[in-house]
Amino acid sequence: MLLGRRKLKLETARLSLRPPVHSDFNDWAALRRASKDYLTPWEPIWAKDHLSRKSFTNRVYWAQRSVAAGTAIPLFLFRREDDVLVGAITLDNIRRGPAQAGTLGYWTGQAFARQGYMREAIGAMVHHAFTRLDLSRIEAACLPENRASRGLLESSAFKYEGVAQSYLQINGRWRTHVLYASLRSDRRGRTDAG
Repeated sequence: MLLGRRKLKLETARLSLRPPVHSDFNDWAALRRASKDYLTPWEPIWAKDHLSRKSFTNRVYWAQRSVAAGTAIPLFLFRREDDVLVGAITLDNIRRGPAQAGTLGYWTGQAFARQGYMREAIGAMVHHAFTRLDLSRIEAACLPENRASRGLLESSAFKYEGVAQSYLQINGRWRTHVLYASLRSDRRGRTDAG
């Protein structure tokens, strides 16, 4: 947990979540490279230097600044049993004032997909956001055809809220997304909408 000057670290039954550091580069690049075909249909187009050390260094510095400023919490997911990187989760666009909200994004390496790791990470991040950051709302969006991501959000107590036309550029095209949210004091019932 983030307490004063202590390093941010969240723990689950099988994972340790922490911000990226420079020494994570080789593991991150290898996992992203090995999972490229699996990830690119769901992500913005990778820059030509996406897997470069310079790009990763910029990512680490952005993570440090974001955590310090309280605007985002980018965390890598490491399997506790062997310290292997399995993916990443980011609570971004943290808004204070009357909103008290943030936006969740995540990815898992193909070799680690559908093993429950991201569900654990989402649970830890949402708990941290509600209890330590005092946020009231966590938002997430995914492509309508991404059944795995939709199922993950729904099984993580996120509720379907609607559709956003041309929400993000994914794989080079403006794409419509389905919107989900988790509320700190959620009393909404389940729905088959969406």
